[in-house]
Amino acid sequence: VELTGDVKTVKLADGSSYSAHAVVLATGSGYRKLGVPREDELSGHGVSWCATCDGFFFREQNIVVVGGGDSALEEATFLTRFASKVTLVHRREELRASKIMQDRALANDKIEFAWNSEVAELHGEGQLTSMTLRDTVTGETRELDATGLFIAIGHDPRSELLRGQVHLDDEGYVLVQPGSTATNLPGVFAAGDLVDHTYRQAITAAGTGCAASLDAERYLAALEQDTVPSVDAALIS
Repeated sequence: VELTGDVKTVKLADGSSYSAHAVVLATGSGYRKLGVPREDELSGHGVSWCATCDGFFFREQNIVVVGGGDSALEEATFLTRFASKVTLVHRREELRASKIMQDRALANDKIEFAWNSEVAELHGEGQLTSMTLRDTVTGETRELDATGLFIAIGHDPRSELLRGQVHLDDEGYVLVQPGSTATNLPGVFAAGDLVDHTYRQAITAAGTGCAASLDAERYLAALEQDTVPSVDAALIS
């Protein structure tokens, strides 16, 4: 993508390209993966990144949640509605989640904790049946029977192709002006999970997408009248 000029250009993988005076960036974010063998193979067959989407399918089963932040504890707590047992696997011996989330999870009889542990291998033919956990301190391994694995170790915004053009924060999310979807570049707007650290839901992404389209429409209307407002880059740097 070339976004810095008055006319923006987006080139596609097939060699075609599109030019416009306004562009809405909505490349989203991706779930972080564990990077263990067979993770992709078993995705949708016991491995998931969304408890609210898939938790219902694991009634009365043993489930593992990987992570140590608020999202992981929220997922683990939610999954106790369905699972017979939830094991929270965390690389360290203390959680980084907020105290209220920790207290809630620690008080839940259905949640067990595997401290100083990481998932090393996944097992099962066509469906997850168990996994190997590795102790991050001693290196020792042990087997854990579980038919569900929910990974909650964060997201990465898909912003690599934007680096050097629009302003990004330390985590790679696109920065926008307060109360707007405008970036530091005139005519370039951003929406959805590309700018959202917190909610990452389809409905919130759709809402900011609507806002970005309205901002782009207003920008183009002002462009026709030669009254385009300036961008205060200091607000979004």
